[in-house]
Amino acid sequence: MTSPNSKAASYFQAMKSAMSGLEMLLSAPGSPFRVHDLIAASIAPYVEMLQESFKALEHRSEVSDSFKIDKSSGFPSYQDVLALENDSKSASARLAQIPDMDELKAEMVDHILRRKSFPTAIKAQLAERSYLERVQRGEFFNKHVLPRTIRVSVNRNNGRPYYIVTWGTYDGPSSLPMIYMAVIEDSSERLKRLLVTSDGRLNPEQPIDLPVGGLLNNEFAADFDKFAQSNCDYALSLVTIAKALDERFDYLHPKQLRRFVIGPFYSAAVEGDSAGVAALLEKTRSPRQPEPWMLTWTTQEVFSKNERAARHGLWGLKNPARDEFHIETSSIECAKQGVSSFEKHILLPHDTYSALYANRDAERFFTGFTTHTISGNTVISGV
Repeated sequence: MTSPNSKAASYFQAMKSAMSGLEMLLSAPGSPFRVHDLIAASIAPYVEMLQESFKALEHRSEVSDSFKIDKSSGFPSYQDVLALENDSKSASARLAQIPDMDELKAEMVDHILRRKSFPTAIKAQLAERSYLERVQRGEFFNKHVLPRTIRVSVNRNNGRPYYIVTWGTYDGPSSLPMIYMAVIEDSSERLKRLLVTSDGRLNPEQPIDLPVGGLLNNEFAADFDKFAQSNCDYALSLVTIAKALDERFDYLHPKQLRRFVIGPFYSAAVEGDSAGVAALLEKTRSPRQPEPWMLTWTTQEVFSKNERAARHGLWGLKNPARDEFHIETSSIECAKQGVSSFEKHILLPHDTYSALYANRDAERFFTGFTTHTISGNTVISGV
């Protein structure tokens, strides 16, 4: 019988391989996500946060028996993400109540020599201290990851500055990490005077140290943070979020909004709704691939097809400019999701991919997905 601890160890080993594989895919020279380098630059920092979260959660599973994997998503439960966030906030106070590492190690040796028994209680304190020291210094993928501006430029057609903003959320009902990326034009006169030269270029005399925490325009930054936190649920369609953003801010104009939904994740260690998949992956286990896994994700996009011009009255702005967003109605799935386009991707070790094909199970998994396989340090896309 497999123990809970060994099951968790198997899970984290598989997840570590999956996150490393995703990181490799994002940085590979021929990767489809590096066509303009923008998508890779948007996603990569959040993948790093997820990796830090999994390292800390693995450590936490050694000091607590409360760790749970969501049966539908294959990711840690939302409660575990909240617990990690709470632990990071209380780590300093809790560490002050535990002896330092050297003192604990000395107590452990003394206990063994004097009592000729294993110091279980001291070992537990060592594990807890080690975990709290990790969460104290880590940057994790929490329930909300506040917006940051990663790029700034100027639309040469209308002279407006625009910026690319990203933020993240760990969706509670689905237990899925999600990353948002928005291209936003700013029509406020103050920012235009500050950032745009008379010939319509980005002002070189206003250096911007990117990334910037929050929205670049600090006049709207605090409200934008609140908007991002309250309008990020997976249950909301992308066009609903884009329209809400457009209507909330008179001088911010979302021209493109993307959502990257990471997951579900499948491995032999994940039981429940994906147990059938886990059983098939178990059959592909081999010395070359001891922990078979598959990681899926979906990218959704909605873009503005037209901007209804603003109207000004005697006392200023009467009717703000508003965007109209394109929904690809020729696609039933696009219309259902409320998007202009979407893509589904799957990443897995090449050995697992080959074994599934050999077992005639490939069609069940890969239909409708762009498939990426990993072999050593090589990623092959579109197999």
